[in-house]
Parts: sequence; C-alpha cells; structure tokens
Amino acid sequence: MSRRNTAFVLGYHGCDRKLADKVIKGKASLAPSDSKFDWVGPGIYFWEADPLRAWEWAESRCRDGSYAEPGVVGAIIDLRECLDLLTREDQELVRDAHASMVTFYTKAGKSLPTNRNSKRDGDTDRKIRELDCAVIKHLHSIMDYDFDEAEAEGEAGDPIPFYDTVRAMFTEGEPLYEGAAFYRQSHVQIAVRNPDCIRGVFHPPELEERRLAMIAARA
Repeated sequence: MSRRNTAFVLGYHGCDRKLADKVIKGKASLAPSDSKFDWVGPGIYFWEADPLRAWEWAESRCRDGSYAEPGVVGAIIDLRECLDLLTREDQELVRDAHASMVTFYTKAGKSLPTNRNSKRDGDTDRKIRELDCAVIKHLHSIMDYDFDEAEAEGEAGDPIPFYDTVRAMFTEGEPLYEGAAFYRQSHVQIAVRNPDCIRGVFHPPELEERRLAMIAARA
C-alpha cells in the first residue's frame, strides 16, 4: 500500500523557452499531459535530478518544429502520496492493476493496448507506452476518491487524486560502452498529478552557459 513520501526532489521539465520564462515569472502554469501513451500516466512531467536530459528533450522538439528555442523549468517537488515504481510494494500494486484491467477488457471483448516503437529516430525503446499508460490510469480509477459516489453526503464533483505523484525509472538509449548495462538516456520520470506538489520553480543555472553558447552559434 502507498505511504506518504516526505522527500523533496528536484525535477526538470523540458519546454519552449518562452513558456519556461513565463512559468518562472508566475505568468503561466505548466499544463499536465494526458495522452494515451504517457509513460507513467497523466500529469506534469519532470526528469528527476537531470536538467541536461530535459534540455536534450526540448532540443529534440525544436528539431521537429514544435518549439522555437529549448527551455527548462526546474522545480522543487514534494512527492507526498507517491506511486513509486522504484519500490517493490508499488510495483506489485501496478502488477495487480494490470491483472484487473485484463479481466475488465476480456469481459468487454476488447483487446489490450500495447507498448510499441515510434516511427521517430529509429526508436527501439517502445516509446509509445499505451499499455503502461492504460494500466496506470486503471489504477488511478480504482484509487481516486470519486465525489459522485458521495452524493448521499451532499458532495459532488471531480475525483480527488489518491496519488499526488507517480515516479518510475526507465532504461533508454544506447549502451554507454560495449557490453555495458548502463544506457545513455536512462532516467527517472515524475508525473505530478497534484500541482500543489510543485513548491517552487527556477531557471537551472547549469544550463545557462549552454543556452548562451547556442545563441552565440546563431550569431
């Protein structure tokens, strides 16, 4: 069963530079993602303790025309009630959620979604994570408190998230060297479901030199 996590961590969100500036100045908020292939379900996504990985992701979005200039929002995150797939206990919860979902889909005569490779950049890491996303969403649907079920108490509205955050580690990319079991893009992702868990935001100072070098190269 989940337990309240008292840890504060630093997370880094890759985005367009203009949005990063607005968020850090308090003029905009980061929007949660809710696509059917999000790796750890819906939420505001961060790379834990890895500003460079967030920068590289934002750069890839510039190359495909989604962003004009890469930016990164650093954040102080209070994990609070965290579905933490770095722990055996929560891994078993997700396994059980998958078994429950299989039963549900079988009774409905539906096929399970799958994880598969994308068509971008020679993907071999199955970056389209429709199965994993569906399993996490199914677990949320079980755990979240639904006001609609409490109408007898005179309450109604949107479900209250049981889990404030979701955290998981992923192996990704090429081996660091021949025969290695370390991979270049391996990382820990955090999806923040409860925006109150974001206690502060900042420009990562370690990326400023990289940004200035990029600007100088364009001149």
